[in-house]
Amino acid sequence: MASLSGSGAGSSVVVTGGARGIGRAIAELLVARGHHVVLTDIDGAAAADTAAEIGADEGLTHDVRNPADHRAAAEAALHHAPLTAWFNNAGVGDDGRLAEMPDDQVRRLVEVNLLGVMWGMRAALDAFGPRGGDIVNTASLAGLGPIPGYGAYAATKAGVVSLTGSVELETPPSVRVHAVCPDVVQTAMLHEGHTHDSLGSRLAHSGSRVLEPAEVAQEAVGLLGTNRVVLSVPRSRGGVVRLSALAPSVSRHAMKLVEAKGKKAIAKDAGRQGRR
Repeated sequence: MASLSGSGAGSSVVVTGGARGIGRAIAELLVARGHHVVLTDIDGAAAADTAAEIGADEGLTHDVRNPADHRAAAEAALHHAPLTAWFNNAGVGDDGRLAEMPDDQVRRLVEVNLLGVMWGMRAALDAFGPRGGDIVNTASLAGLGPIPGYGAYAATKAGVVSLTGSVELETPPSVRVHAVCPDVVQTAMLHEGHTHDSLGSRLAHSGSRVLEPAEVAQEAVGLLGTNRVVLSVPRSRGGVVRLSALAPSVSRHAMKLVEAKGKKAIAKDAGRQGRR
């Protein structure tokens, strides 16, 4: 099998949620490496525009909640070249305490973030053929430990991490399954899914810095062809979040400190915006 970490000549790749943010950065990097890229998005017009801008082969309308849309994306990719990689990147990031979230908001989180990944993985596994390939799922650091104010979102991402490890063990050696777990990233999701100054928003702004999509894309694409199953970005944060799951009483106190740090960061950012 050709090395996916280098030239992509003779291979096709699907990237869901590819119109902007991390997905666009992944697609752009894959195009630069010579892959035939089919990027998809719930906003089909934006997907088509992005594909034209970055030189991808196609930009398709794709609702990841619909298994048939995944199969259509796989068929489109196979028209260009054998499918060798699939990036399940599409997701939504609504915050909120579970008891306060509307039913339809909880359902959307589960259907997009978890079921959408399941349908994508099934489509990829059906389309890879005997040469195999790589599946890269965009999870989150939130999936590695308790994140109050993001309970429903974190549950979906924890599901993605668990599913990734399970399917990796279910598949033959020619198929490699990975999950990339980034900290907070500077994307539209950071603003669209958050209530201003909510608990979730405070925690999201508590890190040392917000990652850029290109940083996450480099790590996600770097997983191709490797045996790494779960990768935290940055790597140091993964251990911290996992430890918080082992000591709930300590975590409760630590979260108060983290929340206070995030509140200060939000106030500081608001001050900078006001001075512009």
